[in-house]
Order: sequence, then C-alpha cells, then structure tokens
Amino acid sequence: MGIFDWLFGKKSIVKPNVEKLKENKDVKGLIKALGHKDHTVRSNAAIALGEIGDKRAIEPLILALKDENIGVRCKTAEALGKIGDKRAVEPLTQALKDKDSDFQEEAKMALDKIKQK
Repeated sequence: MGIFDWLFGKKSIVKPNVEKLKENKDVKGLIKALGHKDHTVRSNAAIALGEIGDKRAIEPLILALKDENIGVRCKTAEALGKIGDKRAVEPLTQALKDKDSDFQEEAKMALDKIKQK
C-alpha cells in the first residue's frame, strides 16, 4: 500500500469533512466517505447523500446496507428512502430479514417512502 492509499484510501486516517462535501454537493466525495474506516464518517456520508438525493449514490448506498455497523446500515436505509429510487426495493426487502429490529424498521420505513413516490 502506497502513502496515498494510506492517507486517502479505504484505510484513510484523514477524516473527510462530510459537512463541506454535503455543502458542495460533492457526491463522489461522499460516496468515497462511505468506505472510510470510521463508522461515524460513513453514517454522516449516508445521511448527506440521502439529503442531496443524487441517483448516483444508489448503488454505493445499496452496498452500504451490508456495513458491519448497525448505525451505518440504518442511516443508509433512511437515505435510500429519501432518494426514492426503485433499485433499492429488493435490497431493502432483504433487509427486512435482518436480525436487528431497528434496521428492519428503517428498511420498512424506507420502502414505504419509495412506494409513495
């Protein structure tokens, strides 16, 4: 692993400024932040992507539904509901089978939002 991978890659120790990325509507930067080692950064990136509502975030958010951290998974489900893209229906339906009831509830609410659009 090179120094730039270490500084800016998935194992980055540098925390991205998610608020600034959101303010600038930097969808690519926020998508990259979904892969950060800090779960708080990943959660905040998911929230920001949901608020921006850009469809480019759908596939990365769908992948983030499998995050190891339950908080990230919940915020990701919420973000997918806000965006309202039908591509998220199947992964969110699968999330209803998760062992965590909070995640199941977030997935249900997200599916309800998508159906309303």
